[in-house]
Amino acid sequence: MAKRWSAMVAIALVVIGVISLRERRLATTDPLASERHAEQAFLVEPYLQLGDPPTHQPTRSLTLVWQTADRQADWSVDYKVGADERWRSTPEPAFDRVAMLGVPPHRVYHAKLDLRDADGSVPYRVKKGGETVFTALARSPKDASKPYRFVVFGDCGANSADQKAIACETFKSQPDFVMITGDIVYGQGLISEYLTNFWPIYNADHAAPEVGAPLMRTTLFAAAIGNHDVAGRNLLKTPDGLAYFLYWDQPRSPAGSRAPTPLMGPADRIKAFVDSTAGRYPTMNNFSFEYGNSHWTVLDSNPYVDWTNQALRDWVIQDLTAAGKATWRFVAFHHPGFNSSRAHFDNQQTRLLADVFEAGKVDLVFAGHVHNYQRSHPLRFIPRRDPGGAVARKGELVLGTWSLDRDFDGQTHTKATAPIYLITGAGGNHLYNPEQQDDQASWQSFTARFISKTSSYTRVDVDGSGLVARQLDPQGNELDRFSLSK
Repeated sequence: MAKRWSAMVAIALVVIGVISLRERRLATTDPLASERHAEQAFLVEPYLQLGDPPTHQPTRSLTLVWQTADRQADWSVDYKVGADERWRSTPEPAFDRVAMLGVPPHRVYHAKLDLRDADGSVPYRVKKGGETVFTALARSPKDASKPYRFVVFGDCGANSADQKAIACETFKSQPDFVMITGDIVYGQGLISEYLTNFWPIYNADHAAPEVGAPLMRTTLFAAAIGNHDVAGRNLLKTPDGLAYFLYWDQPRSPAGSRAPTPLMGPADRIKAFVDSTAGRYPTMNNFSFEYGNSHWTVLDSNPYVDWTNQALRDWVIQDLTAAGKATWRFVAFHHPGFNSSRAHFDNQQTRLLADVFEAGKVDLVFAGHVHNYQRSHPLRFIPRRDPGGAVARKGELVLGTWSLDRDFDGQTHTKATAPIYLITGAGGNHLYNPEQQDDQASWQSFTARFISKTSSYTRVDVDGSGLVARQLDPQGNELDRFSLSK
């Protein structure tokens, strides 16, 4: 009990400290600052999210989210979609009140930016009581006719030097959006961990390799959920757990695709958590969205999700089928099915979806969990069946055979005949199996590239029916490159 109480006090001190720091910063930037300025403080400054757009329709809006202390205030947001336009106003921002044991109550505000008429950077301003307290530029979503760039990394929120350097390099490359392949913060997905390991780095006030960058206020972030993001689901032991459902605003899952994260703890704590999510729990584990000429399917790959469940499989099949107009089809989740690392080699549950990805003409499958970079050859997988017809498994292993498109080299032969599986889990936490990078005999035959001696991130440039993917280190040096074409 004493340990739990100490942890709760620590959380409260962190939250109060962040508020106080923000208030001091606001006060020092204005010589006429007063108590009024202190009351304008953000707990977390504004950041951009997908919100809940209509399924299988182009992303033409973004949701601006920010966090404040639990104080009544008159908030408003204005934005311009063209240089000569007058300021537009969003509908009145709504807020969710986060109030769990041991966490100072605070508010998470949401305001929708309608960007159908926008092309390029959109200036926006956040007002409190009619006074502007925050300004930034948001990158509007690209339509299907425009080239775009996105960055992917996972296993990142460890408050490490490499995490900060990658954030800075990502900011310098000006992507249109960022996808995180799970394990957003370490080690249990707690509110307190977001305050130290996430917001200060990806929503910093300036860009520097030793700090991070003001990425999230300008650039859309999306994320799959990882095992560390749900590690704090026992709300008796970690009352500030499952912060993913509190702070991310992403598409809601259709009923047939829901695989709720199991909750543990006293009924009153579970109710307080669910109420604070405003419906994002249990509807934000599996979802999809459109961006430019691509379709994204984002999945919860944690072991509590049964991907032999026909209803779940049918949803993925239908989701990919409905993406028929998309030039590119991408999938993102946390646990890789095809992995040459000794670390997490047994976590193969997502192999159960390989046939669905092949039939659905998926181009790239992005995963994390393993803290390095791996690229497969284009790969088809045939699971072994037991006499009853079920997929043969041995513990967490999924048994079967693969066939590889070895003609594809990503340079002169750029048309793949099967999905390519990328592990991009070197986003900032300690690295796995550096000894294997130069030991090609230790790789599985499906692995084409294996980089485990440096942190890294994936940058993809899409232009119509072609794309170029690069793997870059924290200084922006190229480690791998391949092209795909239709």
